[in-house]
Amino acid sequence: MRDDEKRKNFEDMEHSEERMFPTIALRGVVGFPNMVLHFDVAREISMKAIDAALSGDRKIFLVAQKFLGTEKPKRKELYRVGVVAEIRQVLRNGDVMRVLVEGCYRARILNLEMNENNFLQVQCKKLTAVQRCTADEVEVDAIMRSLRDVFIRYAGFFPKMPRELLETVCTKETPAELFESVLFNVQLDYTDRQQLLEQNNLFLRMTMLYAMLIREIEVLEIEREIQAQVQENMDRGQREYYLREQMRVISAELGEEESAQEEADRYAQKIMELGLDEDSAAKLLREADRLTKMPPSSQEAYVIRNYLDTVLDLPWKTKTKEKLDIKKAAALLDKEHYGLKRVKERVLESLSIHALMPEVKGQILCLVGPPGVGKTSIGRSIAKALGRNYVRVSLGGVRDESDIRGHRKTYVGAMPGRIMDAMRQAKSANPLILLDEIDKMGNDYKGDPASAMLEVLDSEQNHAFRDHFIELPFDLSQVMFVTTANTLDTIPAPLRDRMEIIELNSYTRMEKFHIAKEHLLKKQMQKHGLKAAQMRVTDGAIFDLIDYYTKEAGVRSLERLLASLCRKCAKTIVTDGAKRVQFTPETLEAALGPHKYLPDYRENEDTVGLVNGLAWTSAGGVLMPMEVLVLEGKGEIQLTGSLGDVMKESAKLAVSYARFIAKEYDIRPELFKTRDLHIHAPEGAVPKDGPSAGVTMITALVSALSGLPVRHDVAMTGEITLHGKVLPIGGLVEKSMAAYKAGMRTVIIPKANEPDLQELDAVIRESMEFIPVENISQVLEIALIQQQYDTKLEPLHTAELQQLGISAVPVWDVPQKQRKSKIKSTTEKTQ
Repeated sequence: MRDDEKRKNFEDMEHSEERMFPTIALRGVVGFPNMVLHFDVAREISMKAIDAALSGDRKIFLVAQKFLGTEKPKRKELYRVGVVAEIRQVLRNGDVMRVLVEGCYRARILNLEMNENNFLQVQCKKLTAVQRCTADEVEVDAIMRSLRDVFIRYAGFFPKMPRELLETVCTKETPAELFESVLFNVQLDYTDRQQLLEQNNLFLRMTMLYAMLIREIEVLEIEREIQAQVQENMDRGQREYYLREQMRVISAELGEEESAQEEADRYAQKIMELGLDEDSAAKLLREADRLTKMPPSSQEAYVIRNYLDTVLDLPWKTKTKEKLDIKKAAALLDKEHYGLKRVKERVLESLSIHALMPEVKGQILCLVGPPGVGKTSIGRSIAKALGRNYVRVSLGGVRDESDIRGHRKTYVGAMPGRIMDAMRQAKSANPLILLDEIDKMGNDYKGDPASAMLEVLDSEQNHAFRDHFIELPFDLSQVMFVTTANTLDTIPAPLRDRMEIIELNSYTRMEKFHIAKEHLLKKQMQKHGLKAAQMRVTDGAIFDLIDYYTKEAGVRSLERLLASLCRKCAKTIVTDGAKRVQFTPETLEAALGPHKYLPDYRENEDTVGLVNGLAWTSAGGVLMPMEVLVLEGKGEIQLTGSLGDVMKESAKLAVSYARFIAKEYDIRPELFKTRDLHIHAPEGAVPKDGPSAGVTMITALVSALSGLPVRHDVAMTGEITLHGKVLPIGGLVEKSMAAYKAGMRTVIIPKANEPDLQELDAVIRESMEFIPVENISQVLEIALIQQQYDTKLEPLHTAELQQLGISAVPVWDVPQKQRKSKIKSTTEKTQ
């Protein structure tokens, strides 16, 4: 009978008990079997559930809801496992009910429904008891010892935890008792507790609890460090405040500084004298008033003083009076800049408009050109002609938007942006600000400075420009902005649209000579303390400096060379006692060393497969010969000379078009299959790219394949299409200067670029013949020299080959001179 009772009890534990229970959805609380738990109930459905349980066997089902903010949870918003508990005590306090319960056993929700009395009830299934530890005894002892140790560490963070409780927990000998004692006396997140409730293996429960306590201890340690640091900072701040107050009282007794009220009054008087609008003045007065409410030596007081001093230094109403005289302005530009007639004319036009209507705003000039052509100095001359204060702002390498708009004054080391700093330096509200190297601005994760410049250079917006540091609207509409750039490619289109572009071309050889002789040499001699009687540089020496020691569009390197000559002259005068030093072409090498640059490579004879092309570089235009060789092969094309992708495509285009017009120039089609074409651009170490070498390539190809030489005094430039059209190119002025310098007589240009010839210097236009063309046929007709004898590449008869003393080979392999003479003699005999 005893065995039957044991079997029955075992079956009761294994089989589930299913029945309906009133239910309470708990927020952030998870109950466990054998756990005494108290909580407050305020929701009506929960209070009705408690009343229903009290009217029955006092049993109630407790389950945690997944989201704490849910008022009326549904089945999917509740965890599936909860605990059946027995209500021990209920205290009512108005609309709140405090309940004390004791957990009985775990259960799983089978069905959830709303009772007719409007409270939740569930049909639940009793879960089997937690499995005992089936692990090895050593493992069980290890986890129990670890759990005790981590609980002792945890208790160390709570000094108020009773020592008796700690001893009670640590003396538990069974795993189940130790688990419950630790769990019921630690604070864990309800999601962690729910995981422990759902776990059915005691050993895994203890392992999970141990890991949770380790993580909780790490959080508590970090919290303790943060609290200690905050407390230390507070103590230090209080100590500093006490010491500062003592210093302030001592200084006041000694009469060494003004009081905070006097300082605020002084700032307020200056603010009122500025004549700002009501809102701006009110903001500044509030900042000044804050000084009276804080220690004078505090960091915040320093920030406010720095802010007010910066704002008061700005020229809010100060202006310079303009005395604009167009004739004097023209004379000033001519005095300080040689040449540049078109640029000077455009600048004088802008000044004339300003003279007629001073209130006209929005004239923003952008001077674009290679380095050293005088862009910055022109901006300075415009300011001098207008009688305005001049400030230069360098934008090269600016990558942070804060460089333009400034930093918020709350940051350590904050300062206004470059625009407002320039206004402070100008000391007037209508200066000329030169924005140098505007094409060198970049951007990164800190912002795009070019976007910030959109507001600065827009006359419709810059009347109320706001700097992040100043925090007040500042009127920039009276400022004349002049920008400089080396190229327009890197300037964003919206920013470029706000400026009027004025292009400055490279200086010609003669212009460089006059600039060096009339401006640079005098400037450097004065800078080095030399008189005109002590040093002389002949005209030939200046030309040699330009031709053989510099290679640039401007005159910066030329000026440095003149400065070097001045230093050598000064040394000779001081050390050797010479009274006069003269530099000639013969003595330059002794002073500056051998020639650094040679003239552009060019052929002096009409050559087959060699064409003079023209290219643009940042230092100006250059002569770029293009060479083509026809070799035995399989119809392959070889491209050398560091050619870029666009240039390689132009070469393929030229080959295709050469095949298309092969019959016109007696080129056999099979040559493109039996011969390799090698296209080369000399100076292979220099990268080259762009479409303007199209006409040069096709001319060289046709010449090499047909055997017709190319005129050595002709240079050309132009992009080609697949149908032989010649398209316009850029940089015609610089390329024309390169052709002029190389001694070309004829320059072939696209028809669409014909209007650009007006920008050329009169000397260049008169020295060379510019021929505009529309298609490749016109280019080839001009550049190729037609032979006076028969050059048709048709197969010769066997008899003719025998007369030439050559076996049966293609006509291409017959030397032209031999073919000419032999055919001529044969023809005479036939006649």
